[in-house]
Amino acid sequence: MAKSLLIISRQSPWSGPSAREALDIVLAGGAFDLPIGLLFLDDGVFQLATGQNARALQQKDLSANLQALPMFGVEELFVCADSACARGLSNFALEEAQGLAAHEVTALIDRYDQVITL
Repeated sequence: MAKSLLIISRQSPWSGPSAREALDIVLAGGAFDLPIGLLFLDDGVFQLATGQNARALQQKDLSANLQALPMFGVEELFVCADSACARGLSNFALEEAQGLAAHEVTALIDRYDQVITL
């Protein structure tokens, strides 16, 4: 059986390539039917903010990749509710993401065989 993998995305969508790289890893893992999860933590929760305008920053919009996650079999999506609350976010572009309190994040990480943080 394949080892499970959790990707923790901690960077905002426009602060560099980390957010896109995290999504690329998750989509690739999903394409190969790996048991994979994605956790948005710290500034990574900004990836889920609604109404972003990527063109204003001359960047590629990540929302299409986020919406494609379920089509690639990636259903284990999590967001740290404490991180979102601290950043004033309450509505998310990815409704499938399950909110977790900060103390639940450790238990989530323990469920996976391998963890990558970007």
